[in-house]
Amino acid sequence: MEEQALRKEIKNLILKMREDNQKNLIPIEASGRHIHLSQADVEKLFGKGYQLTPRRELSQPGQFLAEEKLRLIGPKSVVENVAVLGPARESTQVELSQTDAVGLGVKAPLRLSGNTEDTASLFIASAQNVVKLEEGAIIAKRHIHMTPEDAAQLKVEDGEIVNVEALTSRPVIFKDVLVRVNENYKLNMHLDYDEANACLLQKGDCGKVIKTGKHAND
Repeated sequence: MEEQALRKEIKNLILKMREDNQKNLIPIEASGRHIHLSQADVEKLFGKGYQLTPRRELSQPGQFLAEEKLRLIGPKSVVENVAVLGPARESTQVELSQTDAVGLGVKAPLRLSGNTEDTASLFIASAQNVVKLEEGAIIAKRHIHMTPEDAAQLKVEDGEIVNVEALTSRPVIFKDVLVRVNENYKLNMHLDYDEANACLLQKGDCGKVIKTGKHAND
């Protein structure tokens, strides 16, 4: 009986460890090239008073993939059918991978989303009009969205810089990942397609947070 009780206790401990490990994993999502438009640029491209048409919700609450598609025009090439994400923002931003940027012929810097000062310029075109984006094309820095409850569970805080081990068929440790905490976020790490392809990311794959002791304000 003592041996059976011991085996049961060991089994329970193993199950608890697995559950704890699962709680400390974060889902990873690949994000392809896309455009965030200001309302002013929405109207320049589609007409006065135009509103983006939601097609489906995205992983982050309140954001959606729009029905509208646009064309990106750079010095070296044109990219058709680029996704537009809504709702409209204060300023227009184009998020690219390095492969996209090289193909278009633009020097898009690595920046946090929203930090578009002195970034790359290109043209955005619809069937009706063309807008020159003077600045706003970037390669987005890696980041994790999470709620305060997620942050407490993972023992991290807003602005913290962590590493994340992608637990994929070809594991990769991604460094310098920014933690972004907001009660309106949903737990998710975003990679561009270059990064996702590097680790052979598949739908449902997760990552493990590795603390570094660094903070964005350091």
